[in-house]
Amino acid sequence: MRVLSRLFRRLFLEGLRRLHAANQLQFFNDLRRLQDARQFGALLSPLRKGEWVVYAKQPFAGPAQVLAYLARYTHRVAISNSRLVSTDNGKVCFRWKDYRENGTRKTMTLQAGEFIRRFLLHVLPDGFHRIRHYGLFANGHRAEKLALCRKRLDVSATSSDCDDTGTDEVITSTNEPPPCPCCGGRMKLVESFDGTLSRHNHSRRFDSS
Repeated sequence: MRVLSRLFRRLFLEGLRRLHAANQLQFFNDLRRLQDARQFGALLSPLRKGEWVVYAKQPFAGPAQVLAYLARYTHRVAISNSRLVSTDNGKVCFRWKDYRENGTRKTMTLQAGEFIRRFLLHVLPDGFHRIRHYGLFANGHRAEKLALCRKRLDVSATSSDCDDTGTDEVITSTNEPPPCPCCGGRMKLVESFDGTLSRHNHSRRFDSS
């Protein structure tokens, strides 16, 4: 906590100095003297010596709840169908929560064009991704970093790792299951059913999870 406190103190005071040097801070009445660089520096000087209190604590729940919280923002649309009340005469009526009044549920009616405009504000521009891999699994250096990890850990790559080259390769072997059409992951045989009408009637079920 002390390291975090001092880091925040330094960054905060340096930010104030930059704003002051760029004349982006305004002072009025008795504080006009702080427009002078020396006067402003004298004000900040004792602040560098005092201990700043940074309030931070562990979350109330565990990692699963944090993941669920993030998932609500990364895997949902701007407004769900359940909040739509009606669409009539070129207008859209929907429910919303007014957090200024303790989350009171209200309804709002907008012209269809304005509703679509607000909805599209939540759509990422072309070329942007809502979720991106980083670190070891970033696409830019995934193969290189994973190979380095295997070298340091003295382990060999598995067959599935060798197949995961980041490109869409066509599977030529008839024994290999097809890739998942949703995530592109390697499908695994989880269950097999034999037909009762013919010995040639045979089905298989795959899963990528």
